Amino acid sequence: MDRSALDAAYNNSAAVADSPQWLERWRERSAVRRAGPGACLDIAYADRERTSLDYFSAGVAGAPLFVFLHGGYWQRNAKEMFSFVAQGPNARGINVAVVGYTLAPAARLFEIVDEVDRAIDFLAANALQFGFDPTRLVVGGWSAGGHLAAMASARPPVHGALCISGIFDLEPIALCYLDELLRLDQREIELLSPIRRTHLCSAPQSLVVGGDELPELRRQSAVYADVSRRAGLRARQRTLPGHHHFSILDELSADGALTAELLTLIQV
Repeated sequence: MDRSALDAAYNNSAAVADSPQWLERWRERSAVRRAGPGACLDIAYADRERTSLDYFSAGVAGAPLFVFLHGGYWQRNAKEMFSFVAQGPNARGINVAVVGYTLAPAARLFEIVDEVDRAIDFLAANALQFGFDPTRLVVGGWSAGGHLAAMASARPPVHGALCISGIFDLEPIALCYLDELLRLDQREIELLSPIRRTHLCSAPQSLVVGGDELPELRRQSAVYADVSRRAGLRARQRTLPGHHHFSILDELSADGALTAELLTLIQV
């Protein structure tokens, strides 16, 4: 692809005409969950402005924990917009932590990955206080958060990873408009592309993408799943027909396909 084709191949907002309306609905749904029971907001896990998390308890002692990492190509959005993802898992007895992290260009991707690692370690170290079972901690994320979840699957506390519409090879990202703020170098491409570091991962991964997503997003999940399986990893790839890049998160409802994948990972 030339530059213009590659730009279009990763522009999810342009591909979904009503994407601004989806984001607004997420904000509205998140405001409701943030005001609801069991919400503990803005818990600092490090000392930067965005290094905090929101914790949504299911109200069940010793419940599993789903750690959710938001998307926005590592340079947009905030945890507060994604509180709504807790509703479905909470209804199934799963606690949820939604993690914030510093955005590019204020942080390089190495720093963002490190912040996510610190958030997971913080949660695991304080499992008793939060009231979750540290042996059933599953990390997940959407879009760029899917990349971060795949990276975090190598962490010792992580029992499984749910990667939703993720990015697993950074080389195309470095060649398109997204790199204007990320400024990826070759070392980051090599060390922070999950597809190039399968030897470091051990936790089972579920890679889910919408059938109506951009072809590059579908290709990235399919290739990463294939490479992971050939490396001996437990990787399941699933396409959800009829879903685009934004509607797929509706499947984190109580009876949704993503929540079913989450429950499977918890039980592995």
